[in-house]
Amino acid sequence: MNFNIYLDDETGQQLTQAAAQAGETRNATIRRAVSEWLSHHSQQHWPEAVQSFKGMADMPIFEASRDRLKPPVADPLA
Repeated sequence: MNFNIYLDDETGQQLTQAAAQAGETRNATIRRAVSEWLSHHSQQHWPEAVQSFKGMADMPIFEASRDRLKPPVADPLA
């Protein structure tokens, strides 16, 4: 997908310098910057149905069965 962006002269010069220092093209620098920005700013949310889930009235509380759990075993792959 292609996009056109317009930068002021100072920002364009800084981009050119940063790309040269990184040893990559300006387009590659922009792609990397956008990808990093999206990964830091995109928020994964649980669906509303999950967020508002209050449990099931006829389901016993997990903690009520904790005393019947078997103790952990040694890791066979360790």
